Amino acid sequence: MSIADTLSSLTEEDLKSVLEQYRSLGPLPGIFLTFLKSFVPPLPTIVIVGVNAATYGLWLGFLYSWIGMVAGCVTTFLIVRRIGRSRFVERWAQKPRVQKSMIWIRRNSFGYVFVLSLFPVGPFVVINMAAAIARMPLRSFVIAILFGKAVMVFSVSVIGHDVMRFFRHPAELLYVAAFVAISYVVSKKLETRFTKEPEDGKDSGQPL
Repeated sequence: MSIADTLSSLTEEDLKSVLEQYRSLGPLPGIFLTFLKSFVPPLPTIVIVGVNAATYGLWLGFLYSWIGMVAGCVTTFLIVRRIGRSRFVERWAQKPRVQKSMIWIRRNSFGYVFVLSLFPVGPFVVINMAAAIARMPLRSFVIAILFGKAVMVFSVSVIGHDVMRFFRHPAELLYVAAFVAISYVVSKKLETRFTKEPEDGKDSGQPL
């Protein structure tokens, strides 16, 4: 069995065992596990975030998962931007499917990263790489990731912290949906406020 298969088969009990084993290290195990998600796609995001919430508590579990995921995404983004001229990256970027995505990303960079960051299951590594290759401004990327991952991680943490509660009261999922919608509106306003002028000046020469 490959390493990827081993990681993808990790169960909730396996992760709880790991966190308990290294509990003396404080929040580092919880942060590190979510950080790895940006480099090891098979890691089960929902399970990791849920276990962090169950192990550290709702708020600390959310905080540790959020820090780890944001740090992983930004690190991946910076690495790919740094090696963006390598043969491997250039070959990957020339694929027709990737080229179509790149055009869409250049037009909707913030929305692309933010919306896809809302989903606990998805091609996180590809999202980060595509944004870096498309030369998305770092500030815009960070804002989108900060808000997108905050919404996703908090939603999963709330559910993972007490799963049975939502079986007993399924209507409470509407609050989670409302939280996601409000967060999107707020983040778009912030993105417009802090990144519009730099992006307009920087991207004015890019084809739409």
